[in-house]
Amino acid sequence: MQSQIPDASSRPSFQDDEKTAASPPRPEGADLQVGNAMSRRHMLAASAGALVGASILSRAEAATTQTDIGDKAPHVNFSLAGKAALVTGAARGIGQAIAVALAAAGADVLGFDICAEAAPHLVYEPATPDDLKKTGELVEAQKRRWLGVQGDVRDMPALKAAVERAVKEFGKLDIAIANAAIQFYGPLAELADEDWKNVIDVNLNGAANTLRAVLPHMLARKYGRIVLIASGQGRHGFKNASAYSASKWGMIGLMKSAAWEVAKEGVTINCVEPGLVDTPLTRNPGRWKEALKEAGKEPKENVTEQEVIAARLPTAVMGIPWMQPDEVAPAVVFLCTDAANRVTGATYDATAGDSVKYTA
Repeated sequence: MQSQIPDASSRPSFQDDEKTAASPPRPEGADLQVGNAMSRRHMLAASAGALVGASILSRAEAATTQTDIGDKAPHVNFSLAGKAALVTGAARGIGQAIAVALAAAGADVLGFDICAEAAPHLVYEPATPDDLKKTGELVEAQKRRWLGVQGDVRDMPALKAAVERAVKEFGKLDIAIANAAIQFYGPLAELADEDWKNVIDVNLNGAANTLRAVLPHMLARKYGRIVLIASGQGRHGFKNASAYSASKWGMIGLMKSAAWEVAKEGVTINCVEPGLVDTPLTRNPGRWKEALKEAGKEPKENVTEQEVIAARLPTAVMGIPWMQPDEVAPAVVFLCTDAANRVTGATYDATAGDSVKYTA
């Protein structure tokens, strides 16, 4: 649901005591400025400040004794009205939930999904064109524009074409969510070369391709919000899922490095790490067997959902066996809003409490 809190740009701001005036509306990404007076927010952020360090030091006493500092207007704009977003892996699961949540916050959405088998040997059914169509219907139910594009995140030309289409149809691209992923299970020593390569190519290289496709446009506009969907398994080890864990740990490193590169250009990049979420990737016998192993139970050939729930509940921090996709999406939406314009290079755990077990 879209926040009813008015945009801070419509409210008066409190400037330094020596200079006050009525504030004009804030342009996108801009800091408040009144006449020739610069707000403390802008002054502290300006790189030029480093060049006048000696002058600042000469006024150190005044600066350190001043207690009433900062812009007092609340900057809590959670609306995405007028924004345009790209979401990979949008046909179902977490990607679908994110696409719909972005639309509910006001964004137009281009959903990108292979809608076919991404790799052999997967133990779950692939997404279909009908799944992507369903996402579109849910987005349009929020009265937002929708574009559905079938494509593979391993295909750089296809991603670039999707970005260009979004820019053409929506006029710009403000947001990108790198969500597409696959998962295999098995001991590392026994994992087929093809299976290892496919997990790394889809999950990690696909995320890097998404970044490389959207960043030129965002950097040219000096504005962008990018969120990579990693995993709780990118924050801890996971037996018999080394390829998936490696790809998700790699995504976090990719995010932190890229965020540093573009932070001064108005683009933020962050990660959200879901815990176990009820999606086709996890709602299948292969993943359920691993859940039994996690709980110290003997894996069975024909595992039932009820058996998995019973095995997980004793150690479930919030008392639920797994999350729903729509419970992950709000954290992603927040990181795409102007309320999070000072958040970059961060990892956000949406794990129903499982992150209390992480050591750092």
